[in-house]
Parts: sequence; C-alpha cells; structure tokens
Amino acid sequence: MTSVPESIEQVFRREHGRIIASLIRACGDFDLAEDALQDAFVQALDRWTEHGVPDNPAAWLTTAARARAIDRLRRARRGAEKEASLSELTTPDEGVLAMLDQGHDSSLEDDRLRLIFTCCHPALNLEAQVALTLRTLGGLSTTEIARAFLVPEPTMGQRLVRAKHKIRAARIPYQTPPEHLLAERLTAVLAVVYLIFNEGYAASAGDDLIRRDLCGEAIRLGRLLTALMPQEPEALGLLALLLLHDARRGARISTAGVPVLLEAQDRASWDQAAIEEGSALVERALRMRRPGPYQVQAAIAALHAQAATPEQTDWPQIAALYSVLASFSPSPVVELNRAAAVAMAYGAEFGLALIDRPMVAGALDQYRWLHTTRGELLRRLARWEEAAAAYTRALQLSDNTAERAFVTQQLAAIRTAAGEER
Repeated sequence: MTSVPESIEQVFRREHGRIIASLIRACGDFDLAEDALQDAFVQALDRWTEHGVPDNPAAWLTTAARARAIDRLRRARRGAEKEASLSELTTPDEGVLAMLDQGHDSSLEDDRLRLIFTCCHPALNLEAQVALTLRTLGGLSTTEIARAFLVPEPTMGQRLVRAKHKIRAARIPYQTPPEHLLAERLTAVLAVVYLIFNEGYAASAGDDLIRRDLCGEAIRLGRLLTALMPQEPEALGLLALLLLHDARRGARISTAGVPVLLEAQDRASWDQAAIEEGSALVERALRMRRPGPYQVQAAIAALHAQAATPEQTDWPQIAALYSVLASFSPSPVVELNRAAAVAMAYGAEFGLALIDRPMVAGALDQYRWLHTTRGELLRRLARWEEAAAAYTRALQLSDNTAERAFVTQQLAAIRTAAGEER
C-alpha cells in the first residue's frame, strides 16, 4: 500500500508542471505560485494522513494552492495591482480543474506551453530562460539544474532569482506569442524540452535512473511544439530525438534495477512504433533542407535504433555525424560523445586520446559521464588501475541509486579482472 508521503511524491512528479502553470496563469507571480503550491503540499501531508488520499489528488492540490495564494495576497496586498490579482484568482477556474479531471490538453491553450514561452522571453538571457522553465515547469531542484548547466548551485540559485524578478519587473505577459514572434524564442524552448527529457532519461538524483513522468512530459510538449510550428525542422528533429531515445527505455534497466549498456540491451524489447515514428520525423525534417543540431542528434539516434544487432551499428557514420554536430553546437559534451563514437569505430585508444584533451577532460571534471566513459575505455584497454580510478570518481559524483549500483558493479568487475591478470 502506498503511503501518504509516497503519494505526494508521485503526484508532485506527475502533476507539478500542470498545477504550477495554472497557478502562474491565475496570479501572474512565479514566487507566489510556488509558495502557494508548497503550502498545499504541506497541507496535503496532514489532511491526507487523516482522511486518506483523494480520488483526484491533482485537483485537490490545485484548489488548495489557489486558496493559499488568495490568503497570501489578502495578507500582503497593496494597491490596485494586488487587488486585480486577487479578483482574478477568486474567479472560479473550472477549465483548469476540468483539464486535470479529464487529462485534456490543447496546444495553443495549454498552460504549460504558455509557461515555456513566458520563461523564454528574449528579455532574459538564454541560460536564465532554460533554467527558469526547468525549475517551474519541470519541478527540477536548483541542484539538478546546476548539474545540467555544470555550474555551482549558488550561482544557479542567483540566476533563478534574477530571472523571476525580471519577469515581474518587466511585466512579461503570460501567453503564447503571435506566430511572427515564435522563432525568436525557439532555441530556448527546444533546449528546455530537451533538458526536461534528459533529466527524466538519466535522473541526476533519487532511486530511479529513469523518471518516466519527465520523459512523458517532454514528449508531450514536443508534440505540442510540432503542432504549433509544423514547418520548423528543428522542432520535428527534437521530437524525433526524444521518441528514438524513449523507444529504448524498457531495455535500459535490468530486473535488478541496474543500468544496461546499449550494446547489451535486448533490442527486441525496443518500442518499434516509436522508432518508426521518430525515423519518419527525421526524414521529414531533413527534407526541409534546413539542418540543425536536433536533426543531427536524431539522425544519430536513428542509426542506433535501426541497427538489428550491436555489430551492425554504423559507428563510422555516427562519429562523422558527431563532427557535424560539433560544428552546430561546439561543446565539451558533444566532444565527449564524439570520442565515444570514435572509440567504437576505430578503437578505444583513439577515443581515449580525444577525451583526455584539456577541452574535454578539463572542462568536464565534475561531469559524471566523463568518468564512466573514460572508465569503460580504460577497461577495454586493460588499464585496470586507471579504469578503477575513473569509475571511483564517477561514483563520487553520482547521487542516483541505480547509477551508483551500476558503477559499483563495474568497479567490482575491474578489480576481479585485475586480480586474475596478476
């Protein structure tokens, strides 16, 4: 039987973005919406323990949070602006509760889509746009967002505070912009959706490697974006990328809850419908002849998904595509992925040489995937002590239970192999 704290955690993960978006639309204040929702969760812990979890916990939380927001405004209201906000909040919003009850969404009227475009207003810099949306819509902690950006947590906290203040001070409207203004926010919007998916696909903390709620939310938002901008190839490319990655979800975790490497996954369990849809989207996007980074990444994912066996994977082509991706989006992470592909195509020693360049190893020292990749290549080269050191460093950087179990397993195998060689 699920406990009340577990039920609250589940509804937070599943419905946080939907509830917070409706609250921000109603009151127009990020901090007030977040505080009110936090109050509602605290209230739920007490009420649900006494009376049981309601049939529709998301609707219960939305109603409770709106009431808490009204209480906060009544205590703090000053002037006509607060009165106007109070009047809007007090007006019954049957549409929001109906949406929660029925699970119904529409692209242009979806609160979460409006929230993304509000956060991604060009008055904010790109990193602030992405970070703020991840915090509000994705429900990611400041720690998780700081890891995604490879910056210290206090730095990210300050960016979030400044971004919310600027939205309030500049009176940035909470709305989907008109069609002629969509393009100027597209880069940030796509980045937000991709990072939400990435946090779901490989959670940085917690017990589960995969957060299906975040993966599902990212794919849902990707579909909304393609409906809103059907002739935008990068939106199509992003949706294709998400579908192709998500198609492998069921094979990525063993029955013991430990990650399974791509080459060892049961390909028969991959979602063929998602692979077919993703592959078709890639082809449709590429035919538009306006290539971009998400289309290139989707093409790489399609090559992985379409290989019937690990041996049939076209690693030279994947390595070449990573070089193309680096021309669109030069970054240490892209170089790390290119190095891994080169290792598979031409040998572990060539990939390791690319990883150990300062522009990669130096820049990504706090990035756990750098050390697991190095550890794997060093293991293949039978450089046991160095491989163990790399995996030990990865273990120090990971807060995810499933991932830590995998790294511990790899360390044990390396030490056993080293002992046998002696």
